Amino acid sequence: MDYNKSQIDRILEKLSRIDYIKPGEIPNIELYMDQVTTFMDSHLAHSKRREDDKILTKTMINNYAKNRLLPPPFKKKYTKDHMFLLIFIYYLKSFLSINDIQSLMAPVNDKYFGSKNGVSLEDVYEEVFSMEDRQLDALIQDVKQKFEAAGGTFDSLPEEEQGPMRIFSFICALAFDVYVKKQIIESLIDDLTAEKTMQEK
Repeated sequence: MDYNKSQIDRILEKLSRIDYIKPGEIPNIELYMDQVTTFMDSHLAHSKRREDDKILTKTMINNYAKNRLLPPPFKKKYTKDHMFLLIFIYYLKSFLSINDIQSLMAPVNDKYFGSKNGVSLEDVYEEVFSMEDRQLDALIQDVKQKFEAAGGTFDSLPEEEQGPMRIFSFICALAFDVYVKKQIIESLIDDLTAEKTMQEK
């Protein structure tokens, strides 16, 4: 496999298409479960790895409610606040356990789900995702730097072996970045959990 500019251009083009679901795109009416899964599938299709991957299923939604990640629907209908929570869960579940997501989201659910006064869950969602949107350029630059650094590895190997090993080196650099950030996230969640336990005592 070659290790060249066209490869990084393809990766960066995919990164540039990353976007979040805007609050205005989420229906203001309550939705049945089938409508929820259809909406999520259509709006997050760009994040699928394979065509037949499922963004969200009925079983997933039921499990989230069972594990208290998601308040139960009212008369089998899901509100806009349910949708915000499901989007948060979708992104978090790729690297956090159900327990960690529950610990992280519980205070948010308790304070802002269904809030009619002051800050709403929509405000929380907009604030968080707009911040992530602003970080995309920096993330793209970071990926470029890692790609270039990996391109300077394994010079001593025969030319036909350099490409695959440089890709391996690039993947390892990205993986280490994910590993370190995951450690930070888990430490912060542990701190939040410990603080909540102290408050309850």
